[in-house]
Amino acid sequence: MLSFWERESFLHYDTIIIGSGIVGLSTALSLQEQIPQKSILILERGLMPTGASTRNAGFACFGSLTEILHNIDTMGGEAIFAIIEKRIRGLARLRERVGDAALDYQHVGGYELIFKKEVPALARIDEANELLKPIFGDGVYAERRDLLAEFGFKNVESLVVNPHEGHVHTGKMMRALLKMAGEGGIEIHTGAEVLDINDSPDGAEISVRDAHRGTIVFKSKTAIICTNAFSNHFLPEKCITPGRGQVLVTKPIANLKWRGALHFDEGYYYFRNVGNRVLFGGGRNLAFETEATTDIQPNDTILTELDRLLKTVILPETPYEIDMQWSGIMGFSDDYQPIVRRVSPHVILGFSCNGMGVSLAATIGDEVAGMFKESF
Repeated sequence: MLSFWERESFLHYDTIIIGSGIVGLSTALSLQEQIPQKSILILERGLMPTGASTRNAGFACFGSLTEILHNIDTMGGEAIFAIIEKRIRGLARLRERVGDAALDYQHVGGYELIFKKEVPALARIDEANELLKPIFGDGVYAERRDLLAEFGFKNVESLVVNPHEGHVHTGKMMRALLKMAGEGGIEIHTGAEVLDINDSPDGAEISVRDAHRGTIVFKSKTAIICTNAFSNHFLPEKCITPGRGQVLVTKPIANLKWRGALHFDEGYYYFRNVGNRVLFGGGRNLAFETEATTDIQPNDTILTELDRLLKTVILPETPYEIDMQWSGIMGFSDDYQPIVRRVSPHVILGFSCNGMGVSLAATIGDEVAGMFKESF
């Protein structure tokens, strides 16, 4: 049972955000910037976020050539341009808000490995560059087959270079966002499992499980759901599909030949250096149904394939040892668009980065904050 003091001081806020991942924190910071006088609480069910925010690859990217060409063919150029513009704007917002030093941002450039089946994409480089010209001006993608030998890759037909990408240190990024939230007066409760969210005549009621007090009901003018792939639990109908990403990282490798943010196979595989380590993830397309889960257990079949690709493509002549492996849960919408909308008078959704959380979180946060601001 709650005390008088707890009821008076701990249960009522102007807004409550569910989820303390990168989108939840970015949304809270956008709210604090736009409406600084409003009280904000973030509820997180784990001690740390359990989605992809602290378990991703840390790419500051907006899309590889083959991924964008696939999107043009399936969605149309106008739709994918709008998404890429949001990603670019979100990256700029993140870097401006947090600072490159705190993010450990490395502007190392992006690269895509082109295998035999992707060779036709090379003939469409000008098409992709023309699409992105309003954002970047000069061409974005260029073929650099000559770099294959320098980087030591094998069984690859060519390489496409993109000078506009880089990577961040995910852990440092999240710690910086948490620090900013605390300094801005944003409260965060971890270990707070949200059971239910209900509209009431004057706001939202959020029921939370507490190990010592039973169920506690928090109240706010607006509840904002930023739980990404885990959000279907709170909604009357499914609107997002989870996607588990398998990741491994090697022990340090002496004289690693390349640096950068690298992709292949329409972005389903991605790897980068972390200092002199290689971080490699992906392979979700090998088992879409199996990987459409919120279970963070490893998929040994995919991890075996990642190891094979390290041996035969990425580090074919370099001894290495795998140091650790893990998985993270991403969220995907049917139309590839972020989901930002009001679903009831007092509940707003803000999630679905489609594997681009680092790039899209700040944009989503600003859009949600603008929607929330309309309530006042």
